[in-house]
Amino acid sequence: MNKAQLVEAIADKVGGRQQAAEAVDAVLDAIVRAVVGGDRVSVTGFGSFEKVDRPARYARNPQTGERVRVKKTSVPRFRAGQGFKDLVSGSKKLPRGGEVAVKKAPKGSLTGGVAARATVKKAAAKKATTAKKATAKKTVAKTAAAKKTTAKKTVAKKAAAKKTTAKKATTAKKATAKKATAKKTAPAKKATAKKAPAKKATSRKTTAKKTTARKK
Repeated sequence: MNKAQLVEAIADKVGGRQQAAEAVDAVLDAIVRAVVGGDRVSVTGFGSFEKVDRPARYARNPQTGERVRVKKTSVPRFRAGQGFKDLVSGSKKLPRGGEVAVKKAPKGSLTGGVAARATVKKAAAKKATTAKKATAKKTVAKTAAAKKTTAKKTVAKKAAAKKTTAKKATTAKKATAKKATAKKTAPAKKATAKKAPAKKATSRKTTAKKTTARKK
C-alpha cells in the first residue's frame, strides 16, 4: 500500500479524500519533524519512532571487500508496539470490519507529544518569517527598481533640457551674428551710394570740356 492507497482507505472515515490526504500529511509531517528534532514519538499499541545516532565505524564494501570508514550519522528507527506485534504474529486476530483496537495511551506516556507540537509551531514560525523576509526583499527590489527608473528619467530630462538650452544658445548666437553682419553691410552700401554722384560730376566735366573744344 502506498500513500495514495492509504488516503483512499481512510477517505470514507474522515469525510472525503481531501480531508484524508490532509490528515495523512499532517500526521506524517508531525512525526518526521519530531524525530528530526531528537524527540521520540510513541503510539501505544502501534509503535514508536525515534532518532538513533550511529558512531563512526569501519565497514566492508560488499563488491570489493575493501575496508571503508563510515562517518558518524543519525538514522530514524521504528519499533513496533506489542499489540502490533501480536497482530502480525497471529497470536491475536484482526477484528472483522471496523478499526484495529489500539489502547489509548495514558497521560504523559507520549514522550514526543509536547515536543512535536513545539516543533510544528517552530516550523510554522520559520515559514512565516521566511515569507516575511521574501516579501521584504521583493519590496526592496521594487523600490530600488523604481528609484533607478526615476533616476534614469531625471537624467534623460536633464539631457533634453541641456540640448534645448544649447540649441537656443546656438540660435541666439546665429541671430546676433546676422544682425552684426547686417549692420556692417548697411554702412558699406551707404558709402557706395554716396560715391556714385562723384562719377556723375566727372561725366559732366567731360561733357563741358567737349563743348568748349567744339566752340573753339
